[in-house]
Amino acid sequence: MCCFTGHVSDVSGTNIFARINADREYLVYEMTFSSDEDTAMVLPIPVASGATEDAVEFVALDDYPHFFSDIEAHFQRMLSGADLLGGLKPRVTLKVEQVGAFEASFVPSLDLLNRLDPRFRIPQHVWNQLPAYTSFGFVVFKLQPGKRVNVHPMAFSFRTRDPSTVFFPTVHIHDGTVHEEATFDHIFYTQNEPKQTRSWPTEFWMPGDRKASRYVSVRRSHGLVDGQAPCFRASLIGVWRNSDILVRI
Repeated sequence: MCCFTGHVSDVSGTNIFARINADREYLVYEMTFSSDEDTAMVLPIPVASGATEDAVEFVALDDYPHFFSDIEAHFQRMLSGADLLGGLKPRVTLKVEQVGAFEASFVPSLDLLNRLDPRFRIPQHVWNQLPAYTSFGFVVFKLQPGKRVNVHPMAFSFRTRDPSTVFFPTVHIHDGTVHEEATFDHIFYTQNEPKQTRSWPTEFWMPGDRKASRYVSVRRSHGLVDGQAPCFRASLIGVWRNSDILVRI
């Protein structure tokens, strides 16, 4: 789940990959949704202080729609035991970039949201309910309407304010409403060894047993994945506190 500017009737199957390298976080997001109208997904991110409009680098993954499937297949083989069997200011409009199948924008700070194209806005009174985001930046992806739309992974990187923490954007805003609890249907992946998870009811991360280049196309991931490092996997299903996931590394 995530923050939507318009009405969505269903969101499920959310996959998030996040990796820290030096002071930069690499993030990939995918979900299935249903909406009868044009909407946009907004991801608040903890950018380093002083971030400008070019602080985020978008990555087009339209040529790699199976990014998450490749990672998940590795863990499914492990779970099935197949490997043991031998296989298996002025008020100007912020720029909009075409990133694969999406139009994407980055807003460096909350006070600049009024510069954003109106179709990509969430009302200010909604953000007032989330004071922690006053120092965040906002990545925005426009989505086309449809029933059970499975979009190709949305990806970008940014300089993070806290390189010791992997940030997973999971706060839910639907129909201009923020609830204390939200329904999660998420699988999380990282390549940083998790040490502690804050705001999460489980500490369990399943480590992969092979380096990522054995099951991910590093070339098509455009630097998002470290081919020499394994992945870790965790899932969160059900109703939990509506918050982002922060993982100490």
